Amino acid sequence: MEKENAKELSEEELASRIGTLLQGMKSADPEELEKVKSIVKRNVPFFTRSAFLAYLLLNARMPRQERKQERPLRKAAEAPAAQEGEAAAKEEPKRQIPEGAKTIYIDVGKMKHLYPKDLSRRIQAEIGITRDDIYQIRIHDKYSFVTMSEENCQKAIEKLSGQDINGRIAKVAFSNK
Repeated sequence: MEKENAKELSEEELASRIGTLLQGMKSADPEELEKVKSIVKRNVPFFTRSAFLAYLLLNARMPRQERKQERPLRKAAEAPAAQEGEAAAKEEPKRQIPEGAKTIYIDVGKMKHLYPKDLSRRIQAEIGITRDDIYQIRIHDKYSFVTMSEENCQKAIEKLSGQDINGRIAKVAFSNK
């Protein structure tokens, strides 16, 4: 059965499936992913994990809805690549940051398991704004930057400074850059 699956799936189809799974992973709950990773680490020997991943990929059945959407998406992604080159097809459109927007610095980052989705939700809850009011979030290892209107930045500094964010008392200020 495994050999049949390998013959059925071309390299292009596997790459497409991997892309679909990566997109799904970005929207998945980080805590749930950490739990599953922990279980895999305990049960799959280190040197066989890549073979285990390959086996899962070959034998995973994609839901019908995703399989139907997979082909048109791939063709749409290939069209710009033929006209503008491979690099242009891989770039995601950047969100326009309005003039007058400011950026705040928060001294908590990836090392404290801070994710953009979690930070966005926290800011929205604390200062009463919507997701669209946050123009950009960049999270680095030890610090993060959030770009919003100057008014929302000021509110965020007041509300988030001194709060516990993932086990660290946050220092929040306007960014120097």
